[in-house]
Formats: sequence, C-alpha cells, structure tokens
Amino acid sequence: MTSSWTDRAEAKRSQLSNAIPSEWRVQKLPSGDSAFEYTKTCGILSPEELSIISSSATDLVSQLSTGKLRAVDVTLAFCKSAAIAQQLTNCMHEFFPEDALAQAKQLDQYYSEHKKPVGPLHGLPISLKDQLRVKGYETSMAYISWLGKSDEQDSILTNLLRKAGAVFYTKTSVPQTLMVCETINNIIGGSIRVPAAFNYLYGIRPSHGRLPYGRMANSMEGQETVPSVVGPIAHSAADIRLFMTAVLHEEPWKYDSKVIPMLWRSEEEVAVKKKIEAGELAVGFYKSDDNVLPHPPILRGVDMVVDALKRNGHKVVPWAPYKHAFAVDMANIIYAADGGTDVARHISASGEPFIPNIKELLNPDIKKRDLNEVWDVQLQKWNYQMEYLEKWSEVEQQLGSELDAIVAPVSATAAIRHNQFKYYGYATVFNVLDLTSVVVPVTLADRNLDPKKENYQPLNELDEVVQAEYDADAYHGAPVAIQVVGRRLSEEKTLAIAEEIGRLLGNMVTP
Repeated sequence: MTSSWTDRAEAKRSQLSNAIPSEWRVQKLPSGDSAFEYTKTCGILSPEELSIISSSATDLVSQLSTGKLRAVDVTLAFCKSAAIAQQLTNCMHEFFPEDALAQAKQLDQYYSEHKKPVGPLHGLPISLKDQLRVKGYETSMAYISWLGKSDEQDSILTNLLRKAGAVFYTKTSVPQTLMVCETINNIIGGSIRVPAAFNYLYGIRPSHGRLPYGRMANSMEGQETVPSVVGPIAHSAADIRLFMTAVLHEEPWKYDSKVIPMLWRSEEEVAVKKKIEAGELAVGFYKSDDNVLPHPPILRGVDMVVDALKRNGHKVVPWAPYKHAFAVDMANIIYAADGGTDVARHISASGEPFIPNIKELLNPDIKKRDLNEVWDVQLQKWNYQMEYLEKWSEVEQQLGSELDAIVAPVSATAAIRHNQFKYYGYATVFNVLDLTSVVVPVTLADRNLDPKKENYQPLNELDEVVQAEYDADAYHGAPVAIQVVGRRLSEEKTLAIAEEIGRLLGNMVTP
C-alpha cells in the first residue's frame, strides 16, 4: 500500500530526530522571540566548542592547517550547534554527524602523517543547501515525492569542496520548489541573498559561469533564460573569499562545461583596494525601485551605508533604476513559461499541497509559452541587459570616472514574518541582468528609529499590500541588509567593496 505524503513527511522528520544523540537534546526551549544566544546558554557546547563555532572560517582554516586545532574537535562543535538549531528551527533536510566525524578523523590522520593539510579548506565544516548532491544521501529539495532516493554521486561543487578538505555534516532546508524567499515546506518547517540578509550574514550571488552548478538539483531543469547560480553564505567577506578561492583553485571548468576558465583575480582586488584607501570609490545607490517601496528599516539601512561612504571621502550618486518592473514581469513569464508543469508534476506526485508562497508566485493565469515565444523573451532579456549597460556607461560619462558598484536593498523588508513575503523584485532584477551581488549586513530594525510611514500613498496595489504589512513592533530586532551590485563577473572587486562597507559599518561580527 502506497504511503500518504503525510506519512512520508513524518518518517523524514523522525529520521532527522533520531540522528541527534541524546546528549545533544535540548531540555528547555528558549524564552522570548530570539534564539541567538541560546546556543551559549543551553549547556550542550563546552567553552572551547563555543569559541570554535564563533570563529570565522578563515581563522579556523588557519588553525587547522597548522595543527593548532583538530578537524574532529571542530566538526564535533559544529555538529552539536547544528543539532541545537534543528531542534529550534527545523532547518535541516539531512544530518549525518557520524559520517562527518569519520571524515574529520581521516583528515586528522592525514595531517599527523604528512604534517600538512590536504587542501585550503582542510577540516572546515561546511553545510550544504539541499540542492547539492552528496553520495549516499537524499536530495529532496523539499519535494516529498523525491524522498527516499539516495544520490549515487556528488554534485561537482560537492566533490571539489571535498577535495579541498571541507567536511560535510548537514544539508539545510530549502523552500518547496526552491523558488520562494521563505524557507517553508511540507517536510519541515532559495536562494543566497535573501537568506543571508534575513540572518545578518554575508552572501555572494556570482554571475552565471563563475562557480560550478553541474549535477545540482533544481526546479525547471533546462530553463536557461535566467540560469540559477550557486554561492556561499558566511559570517564575513573574508570567509566568502576563502570559499571562492578554494573552489576556483580546483579548476571547476574541467568538470563543468559552463564554468568560465578564470581563477580568482587578486589583481582586481588590489586595484579596487587602492581606490578604497584613496577614498576614490564611485558608488551609485537607490532606495526604491519605483515598484514597491521598502519598509522603514531598509530605507534607514541604505542611508547608513551612503553616509558611511560619504564620511570616508567616496563619491556617492543616485542611481535611477531602469525598467525594474519590466525585469520582474519578464522573470515571472520565464519562470512560468511551462505553465507550471514541472513544479506541479513534482508536487502532485506525492499528493502534497502547494505551500501558499508557491500559489502566489506561479500564477495559474499565466499561459504556457511556445518555443517562439520563449525565444522572444530571451531576446528581450538580452536587449534589456545591454540597455542596462548603456545606463551604467551614461553615469560613468557624467561622473568622468568608473562607477564601481551600486548599493541597493536586497528585499523590501527586514527578516520577514511568516507567509508575508510578497515581492521578489529587488533580487530578481539582478538575476535577469546576471550581475554580481554581495549582501552586507547593516543593522537591526528598531521600533523607535523605524516608525511606520503615515499618510503614505502607495505606488500600486502590491506596494499597498507590502506597506500595510509593516509593524514596527513586530519587526523590532530583525536583521537589515543591503546588496552591493557590480558588473557581470566582478566577484573580486564587488566583494572587496562589500568588505569595506562592512568595515565602515563596524559589523564584522554577528549581533
């Protein structure tokens, strides 16, 4: 007898629960709305382990590569931390501490025998989004119909990270279909920039072709009008750089035909750092895309970045968003070009329901496109990309210098309330343009500094919905972030500018 989708979901939840040893069990849930400090007070991690999980990846790799730390000790600390997080937030789809500790033990043995690390990420625990395949484990991507199917090989990026010495211990939860911005699904309750922004973290959305995507799972596989990309989320820009350099060192273009043969270009960083030191950056900014106005905390966050840059002598000029509503509409057409067939097939295969966010995103009234219509949209996208480059060049002509980057909101909101994410445009436009983007955490929403706008006249119906949802008390303490946008394939330069903005803001540590 075929089990129901609810039975399969419950079995998966039980599997995850059983993977947590009894000594890592949470005995008392935290009080209040924030669990930031709970890991420090629950008694599961030792002081040494707390020090490990609060260290940057860069610092950990330095100590692991010189034998000051053992991979087993570092891995154990992160496994305990992940177990706590799972019990509080249901944030994992796979958890395999025993395999992680076995992998770490092998790395320690290698170091003991050879007195050197296996690679630039030797012994560093890295969690993987449940889109990357790990041999022997499931990649469900939150489709219940995909449960119970173990992968027979690693994704290319998984393999390259393993070669660099990374230790895998968990696969983190993703939203049903991977396409929406709140991670909710029917197993447990996408993207790079929005999760980073909502969790006071750094994240980089590289341009297509910079990092390997081969053999990763995805919805609508084969859709290449707006191709998906992969990138790291971390506590600092330095940790992002560590990840990027380690992966590119493995020459991923030899394994994924879509990757551009291009190592990390340190000379690009050196050049922009000279401009930074001289106070000669030229940065554009906008607070609204003229389609949906961000909530007050986001507007204040952009102001904080602009003020910090100006105080340090950099040139900051307004940027006029060019046809952003057009880009958002185009993306919606692209994602629904198959009439929702692919997504509906995988969801319906188990009988599970669509989550509310998917119902809103994949409008059933958007018709299925034929091949010629898809080709036309692809041409429109290409033309739009070139038009945007023209606007960038026009600003440079007015400045008489290079425009180094654009500062913009990541989302119209700070970390969102449940089922309230309504507008994707601030991230979507740069997916369509395929520009490099780095998220920088800025501040926290404050009920006293971010009052609701009174007598505001909404730009349209969607803007009215977004503005009505804002409640200064409800959002108090929620992380606020911006994105730094650079030209296509400008990862080195854009990350360096983002790192400088973080330094100017003084946010080099998490709240």
